[in-house]
Amino acid sequence: QVQLVESGGGLVQAGGSLRLSCAASGRTFSSYVIGWFRRAPGKEREFVEGISRSGGTTYVADSAKGRFTISRDNAKNMVYLQMNRLKPEDTAVYYCAATLGAAVTIERLYDYWGQGTQVTVSS
Repeated sequence: QVQLVESGGGLVQAGGSLRLSCAASGRTFSSYVIGWFRRAPGKEREFVEGISRSGGTTYVADSAKGRFTISRDNAKNMVYLQMNRLKPEDTAVYYCAATLGAAVTIERLYDYWGQGTQVTVSS
């Protein structure tokens, strides 16, 4: 089992940057694929980025390509989402999630979720 806690959200102007962090508990953190998802007001939760167990492979939604970067530090049980050139449409609650499976982009296959952190981008 793993517990996840996100941090780093906040209010930022369009064009700015934020780095989200996801702290995980548990001794088997490196066994999990980690994904970042977001839910914007009035919309369904969507995949943003994912990272393999070793960190060697990342998966990026089209909306995040060229702007967001996911990384992980298994020694510290941490996953990060660096978000640059933020846009108002990036406003959402961002969640990190963990799965033992391989289908990185599929929300329903994730077993553990954090409580989310709010990101608000003003125009």
